[in-house]
Amino acid sequence: MEQLFIIKIGGNIIDDENRLTSFLQQFAALKGNKILIHGGGKLATKLAEQMGIQQQMVDGRRITDGETLKIVTMVYAGYINKNIVAKLQSLGENAIGLTGADANLIMAHQRKHASIDYGFVGDIDAVSSATITHMLQQNLSLVVAPITHDGKGQLFNTNADTIAQELAKAMSHAYETTLIYSFEKKGVLKDINDENNVIPVIDTDLYRQLKESNIIFAGMIPKLDNAFAAVNAGVKKVIIGQAEMLQSLVEGVEGTSIQA
Repeated sequence: MEQLFIIKIGGNIIDDENRLTSFLQQFAALKGNKILIHGGGKLATKLAEQMGIQQQMVDGRRITDGETLKIVTMVYAGYINKNIVAKLQSLGENAIGLTGADANLIMAHQRKHASIDYGFVGDIDAVSSATITHMLQQNLSLVVAPITHDGKGQLFNTNADTIAQELAKAMSHAYETTLIYSFEKKGVLKDINDENNVIPVIDTDLYRQLKESNIIFAGMIPKLDNAFAAVNAGVKKVIIGQAEMLQSLVEGVEGTSIQA
């Protein structure tokens, strides 16, 4: 079975030109099949503020009204996605930029919540693994923006960590899949104030203990929930760590490994 690397890059790295370049150099050097999923929240927020469009966040998740959907589509699927693709091309990496709407890649429905109206936020229903496989077989690296659709003409803003998890689950049937969540930290930290206090392995029991003792900060919980969902669905490896250490994360010598 061929290897596939699915790598999600955090927004803070995208905002930093030098760190993004360092990461993309390592991504381009990585051999084999690969998919890059990106977010880009800070730039969208900055543009919204400049345009006088108020932004609302609930538990770290963006409320996406009609005007905000226009902005995140422009920023995520437009500027950030194509900027990453262009940088990869300059590194000799033949990449194609996509959203969930392109080639019917990711189908979703509008999120329903008992007490919160998230607006045009999508929860994923299906991933076209056959389409992804076809593109990978053309020796293309996929760069996926966190925009999905419902097949009826409606776009949705969708959490990039969740997209990475759903792609990994869908592709694990055809590939030996490694899912990497890369961001600015060296891994899951036991102490948020100590950059080097990385927890090397987290299994289900330890994760429960860490949550009960409030060691894991709120922003990390959705990422870990996605990581465990992937592992429990058959994804071979899930690793969380620093973007600039991508090669070391792939080799398993850095970061936090997630185990069922």
